[in-house]
Amino acid sequence: MRRLFVTLAALMGFAVVSLLPAGAVTLVPEGNRHAEQPAVPGASKRRTKAGKTTFDRKYEKVVKLLARDRKLIAKIKSVAGRYGIAPIHMVGALVGEHTYNVDAYDRLQSYYVKAAAYSGDNFRFAYEGQSIGELVAMAPFADCAGKSGSYEVWTCRERVWNKSFRGRTVGGISYPDNRFSAVFFQPFFAGQTFGLGQINPLTAMQLSDLVHKVSGYPKLDENDAGAVYDAIMDPDKSLAYMAASIKMSIDEYRKIAGVDISKNPGITATLYNVGNPRERAYELKARGPGALPEENYYGWLINDKLAELEGLL
Repeated sequence: MRRLFVTLAALMGFAVVSLLPAGAVTLVPEGNRHAEQPAVPGASKRRTKAGKTTFDRKYEKVVKLLARDRKLIAKIKSVAGRYGIAPIHMVGALVGEHTYNVDAYDRLQSYYVKAAAYSGDNFRFAYEGQSIGELVAMAPFADCAGKSGSYEVWTCRERVWNKSFRGRTVGGISYPDNRFSAVFFQPFFAGQTFGLGQINPLTAMQLSDLVHKVSGYPKLDENDAGAVYDAIMDPDKSLAYMAASIKMSIDEYRKIAGVDISKNPGITATLYNVGNPRERAYELKARGPGALPEENYYGWLINDKLAELEGLL
């Protein structure tokens, strides 16, 4: 049976997955599963067109930033080592975000300057006068309070939002049919992700415990929006949250779906882009034995450019 599987896989042009003993983790092979890049979303195309640039130019710009700033590369390597991941995963996430999300600044120092502009405590996470703290104190969120760890608490709260609040009127407040992060975690209405790592404030809240444990940064409080923005806008702290996000994805896929994605930066980049690694790991598991995660347009680019990106390290 194994010989037949290998032969068929070779004939179909797919990379062969390592066949490990029963109960072991399956290694996801390097490279892309798709022969051609999946379609890039229209929103990404519109942002790029509005900036009077192209994906190729944005890619070249972020690669030049990384090639020129050896201190940044050194920081990436150091942070990646603390979280037990290969630094190429962080490089891939950075390149993907600044190719398809926002244009990179020319110098790392510009990110520190931008972070300073977001400092202060004159804003909060709220919607229509209701703070996030007041929202999650409501009865439907009661079960989440008993969860252990920031990731469990905030993913629980996101599920409750989707089930009981999104697109509904509750307690006299009409809530938009939109993502939890978009409604309550964007006081500046300036996009959904911020800083060098392009991190969503809700994602930062989810990763707070892991970052505190590994990097020693203070745990985040939803009632202190200034501290959350400092965490994701400061380049040094942002790198820690990037690494924590990637580490979480690798661990969740190994634990839940029984697959090792640590050798495929295109898959970790895809998950950095789409989020919700635990939910997606369960979806992969439901597809049955032998199912492999697939890269999206963002992760496809990283695998396609992998030799060049590894050269930056």
